[in-house]
Amino acid sequence: MSHPLSTLGVIHTAVSLIPVLSGLYAFIRHRAIDPVTRAGKLYLVGLVLSVATSFTVSSTGGLNPGHAFGVVVLLVAFGGVLAARLRWLGRAARYLSTFALSFSFLLSLVPGVNETLTRLPAAHPIAAAPMAPVVLHTLLACLVVFVIGFAAQCWRLRNRALAGRS
Repeated sequence: MSHPLSTLGVIHTAVSLIPVLSGLYAFIRHRAIDPVTRAGKLYLVGLVLSVATSFTVSSTGGLNPGHAFGVVVLLVAFGGVLAARLRWLGRAARYLSTFALSFSFLLSLVPGVNETLTRLPAAHPIAAAPMAPVVLHTLLACLVVFVIGFAAQCWRLRNRALAGRS
């Protein structure tokens, strides 16, 4: 049986939906998380709030690897924002930025998938533990979608660059 969510856990969960929903919207609308767009800005703000609120919840009573993972997700996301501004990277800047922001979205899904599958439905959760096969298979499916999606993003960036040269 899973542990019930505390009030802070419920708040953290609600806040954590902001980057997931804004990220999905950005992928659908703009084909990428672009920090220049409203959806991209909301994704980044939501991600910061999600990681910040994660520090208010802990099953161990203190800092744990999940908190460090959240900081890594932030470093990847803001590394993507920075990469887009580093002109010395040339054409690679846009690819690195796109990769980092998309990868940060994938990474942010890891705790969400884990928590969702080990807590829902409340009476009998789908997964008994974080390393249960259903959790691992779901994360593998997310990774496959990420790889295909990033390949499509690269193709789109390349086509835009080629169209700009004509």
